Amino acid sequence: ICCANASDSGRLWDGVLLPAPLILYRRRVSQALSIDAAMRRGACPSLDAPMRTGDGLLARLRVVGGRLTPVQLTKVAAIAGQFGNGQIEITARGNLQVRGLSDATAVDFARAIEAVVEIERGLVVECPPLAGDDPAGLADPRPLALTLKRHVDERLLNEKLGPKVTVVIDGGETIGLGALGADIRLEAIDAAHWQLSVGNHAIGSVRGDSAINAAVAVLDLIAARGISARGRDLSVDDVRAALGEWLGSRVSAARVAGRSIGRFATHLGLAFGIGLPFGASDWQALVALAAAATAHGVDEFRLAPHHGLLALGGDLGGWAEAAKALGFVTAPEDARRSISACIGTDGCASGQIAARRLAAELAQRHGALLDGSISLHISGCSKGCAHPRPATLAIVGGADDCALVSNGRAGDTPVARSARSSLGRSIDRLAAGVAAKRQSGDTTAAVLARAGATELAGLFRHE
Repeated sequence: ICCANASDSGRLWDGVLLPAPLILYRRRVSQALSIDAAMRRGACPSLDAPMRTGDGLLARLRVVGGRLTPVQLTKVAAIAGQFGNGQIEITARGNLQVRGLSDATAVDFARAIEAVVEIERGLVVECPPLAGDDPAGLADPRPLALTLKRHVDERLLNEKLGPKVTVVIDGGETIGLGALGADIRLEAIDAAHWQLSVGNHAIGSVRGDSAINAAVAVLDLIAARGISARGRDLSVDDVRAALGEWLGSRVSAARVAGRSIGRFATHLGLAFGIGLPFGASDWQALVALAAAATAHGVDEFRLAPHHGLLALGGDLGGWAEAAKALGFVTAPEDARRSISACIGTDGCASGQIAARRLAAELAQRHGALLDGSISLHISGCSKGCAHPRPATLAIVGGADDCALVSNGRAGDTPVARSARSSLGRSIDRLAAGVAAKRQSGDTTAAVLARAGATELAGLFRHE
């Protein structure tokens, strides 16, 4: 019997309470069984149960607090190079991912990682990377996050909730989490009040001393619907009825998601954020980045949303120059920041195009098109994993051709198609058409809105 996360006298396993003598507990004793179970449940990849992809197994590391020293980053990168294919990613949610593991290396990889950093398990509860240290913050979300995790553990809710269920607690920091999806979202209105949203619906406000009770009540509702349930499955009326007197009517204005690139003021001094190009790097570049951090007196890294990495302390200007020389994104206006791209055929069995390689070429050739006013999604297939939200433009690989989607998701109905062999020329024509229609002061977004989907389709198809 393999019972994940069984650390006390008994745990529910497929609805059966197992007494301690029957629990054979070791997270990685049966890695293959964990992987298969995770894939059956549609789980997110984790250190304990990596997910099989086109280039091997992919493990996601939820580092406690999202904090790493330069020494820890060096060791994590080297371990990825030793046991995987050396490709490391920072996800849109600010987690590390390591690619190219195998059944033979996954267990040793996990053991090596846990000797270097502490890994978080259980319900995903996310806070901004500068939580508690940002002068712009309205409230510190970290105490709420810790208390909520403790309540969930005590109520054994981890066994009843699906692995994708996520809680975001945002204190109003400069680098916020407004662009990230959440089953439950608590956003600070002021130091004593939080706005509660469930799924895509704003429910109302809760006082700080009631926020945990309200969040747990919503988690109970989700758990009661079964392991596949999410916050979006709950009705607003049911949520409000469950919260009762905890719920108030105060609301705050929707916040614009903050960038994670550039210089930031904190209570600890300055921080500087960089990005991994399209969220990915090879292990040697990260080792060099950590060495540059040590040379310039940087003493801490924080993983950040939008594929970001923040450095704190030391000569941040010198470190940022070193990061730029290594190929990392160091300026908000970098054209690569406008593009979301999955690994495509270079590492995914579903991929039909080499999405990241195509993205790098487009960023070099068409910087004027990518002026920061639009989002471009290059997806290896119609699943659209790299950018699940609508994008201004999406280029989607298919079995026979490639699709252009306007203001939609990768799986939406395309406005035009192009043969894969001529995709580059189709994109060149589109960029040239936008440039020809640009008037003084126009952004790319303004040109695309004026042109409309039909004209875009004609440019892409060369009509």
